[in-house]
Amino acid sequence: MNTQKNTHKEKIGFQKLIATFGIILFVGKIIAWKLTNSDAVFSDAMESIVNVISAFMGLYSLHLAAKPKDEDHPYGHGKVEFVTSGIEGALIAIAGVMIIYEGIHSLIVGKTLSKIDLGIWIIAATAVINYLLGYISIKKGKKENSLVLISSGKHLQSDTITTLGVVASLIIVYFTKIYWLDSVVALSFGLYIIFVGYKIVRKSLSGIMDEQDPEILNQVIRILEENRQIEWIDVHNMKIQQFGSSLHIDAHITLPWYYDLRDAHGEMEKVIILLAKNMKRSIEFNFHMDDCKPISCPVCQIKDCPVREKDFIKRVEWTPENITSVDKHTTE
Repeated sequence: MNTQKNTHKEKIGFQKLIATFGIILFVGKIIAWKLTNSDAVFSDAMESIVNVISAFMGLYSLHLAAKPKDEDHPYGHGKVEFVTSGIEGALIAIAGVMIIYEGIHSLIVGKTLSKIDLGIWIIAATAVINYLLGYISIKKGKKENSLVLISSGKHLQSDTITTLGVVASLIIVYFTKIYWLDSVVALSFGLYIIFVGYKIVRKSLSGIMDEQDPEILNQVIRILEENRQIEWIDVHNMKIQQFGSSLHIDAHITLPWYYDLRDAHGEMEKVIILLAKNMKRSIEFNFHMDDCKPISCPVCQIKDCPVREKDFIKRVEWTPENITSVDKHTTE
């Protein structure tokens, strides 16, 4: 329990760091925009506004997700990470629309840039800081299974890509004096930012709607297959939900019908303990025990079964298709 609390404190502490640097970098980009009058720099500054808002939203969601279960939230508060991540993606997309609007306006009316060399140095420095923060955030997010830290890290790294593009465009404009290129670059970055926002929203909605995560499902199947016991005739009707960094796994396990309650429960516990040890994240289980039927005999590997009604035909490999099916496994 203390370990879980320490983990939440670490995540919250790192998110505070992201929020602090977000404010500093935003101020730096605003200064660069005022100095240069560049649309490309403006696009970078707009994305930084989203960085700051998203950082504080992420901080709030991590604080809320750390709260224990209560009567109103029997599964905990982890889903809030999907909500805040979705809002972050929407804000990114809105920033992209604002950037496109500003770029089109500049192309129509025209503008001249100034102090480009100073702007290049300021923006380049923010790119380096953003990338390092994003790399650390993603690495920490994967370790702690935190969608907030992962999405924040990806956002920071996507911001780095656009920032480097801004630096490149400023260098080109500085030497060529072709100022309309600045607006064209801003337009392309606006489209890219909208795409990044869409992907984050899509990922968040999949979590809110409990969409099956193929990576997690395949990991569970691999663990079960590598440690499979002949008494586990099949595992089916599996559903996996994510609640922040925690998982909830529902499944049916088919066991020999002649097992007494203690033996059957013991086999079910083996499956639960196996997954809990190997998944390396908090898991809540809801397993249902099914008794075997004559249709199970052809896939049952128990050689000395005293009540076998049909011959064994073949071992059925567990796959995403049959382990999530509502039906018991057969040879058909």
